[in-house]
Amino acid sequence: MRMLHTSDWHIGRTFHGVDLLADQARSLASIAEIVAEQRVDVVLVPGDVYDRSIPGAEAIAVCNRGFEAIRAAGAVIVATSGNHDSPTRLGALGSFAAAGGLHLRTTVADMDRPVLLSDEFGEIACYGLPYLEPEITRVELQVPQARTHADILAAAMARIRADLAARGNPRSVLLAHAFVVGGEATGSERSISVGGVETVPQTAFDGIDYVALGHLHSPQVLSESVRYSGSPLPYSFGERSHRKSVWVLELAAGGLKEVVRHELPRVRGLAQLTGDLEALLTDPAHAEFEDHYVSAQLTDHARPVDGLRRLRERFHHAVHVEWSRPEGNPELHYRERVRGRRDTEVAHSFLTDVRGVPSSGEMKWVERALAAATAEHPGETLATATLVEGLTA
Repeated sequence: MRMLHTSDWHIGRTFHGVDLLADQARSLASIAEIVAEQRVDVVLVPGDVYDRSIPGAEAIAVCNRGFEAIRAAGAVIVATSGNHDSPTRLGALGSFAAAGGLHLRTTVADMDRPVLLSDEFGEIACYGLPYLEPEITRVELQVPQARTHADILAAAMARIRADLAARGNPRSVLLAHAFVVGGEATGSERSISVGGVETVPQTAFDGIDYVALGHLHSPQVLSESVRYSGSPLPYSFGERSHRKSVWVLELAAGGLKEVVRHELPRVRGLAQLTGDLEALLTDPAHAEFEDHYVSAQLTDHARPVDGLRRLRERFHHAVHVEWSRPEGNPELHYRERVRGRRDTEVAHSFLTDVRGVPSSGEMKWVERALAAATAEHPGETLATATLVEGLTA
């Protein structure tokens, strides 16, 4: 039997405020194409199908079209809920969906009730562990003393192994949404720890033929049979060098036979650029990034006006900009820089730093404002240094 392991779709997620639904639809279509090309029988999705517990109507539509494309390509689907999903909403109509080839495992009660599959070599028990928050699930798992994810996973795996033994220990596959020791986060994952230790040991999965992990967003091999597929799209600029992919595995008579990585087409690249605004807008060396999502660090002497808008004149998918004055000294506190200087001098320097050298007319308005403030509080010294330090902290 051939299976495809993908995870962390995060349908409905935005990237620095930009809607990613079109990109996500393309990535799901690519997965469906691999299913057809590789004659995949089962697609495994261990959690974070959606990016939020109450997904929008358009996100649900994109997800449903993805499921439909995968089913049309010839595979059934086994999916679990992750820490971003609502188990209740994702699992709604689960029994009805199973009749159409979509098997959802979103509750503690269902985790030791496998999806039973079969091929020429016999039965395969496919178990789905939803994200298990210790504070919520320890009572239902009958381990009230459990405080960590490792404690909860141990209790869950005890139930699964008991069910496997009762079935005569057939070949087995497990979906789990967890942070396994040895895995590396990318920065775009949301922490799954709420007051307890979030990591779980890899040994907890001993005896399972293949463990399809979700939660971490980069493809990772913890062992031949324990892997993260990663997300189908990059969700942070820290993932700009990642090659997104899925795993296609084959189970033979004796268990896991092989696992092959299949890279997904890049929907849109990510680039981090540094330089002054005019150079970024004109340098031919940046032409290859014009269709990328761009994060820019501007090094102009003065903060550019409408920097992001101007960047989008060339880089239509620029999503983030920050200003880093090249001669600035972050270790020099403003209070030290303004000591012994008159209020008007401090104001002039501040305006120069943030928007360029002020005109003589602008400085007259500043002087009038300072004079009015002093007249309003006779006998007091205007604490410009403290004010400016607060504004720039």
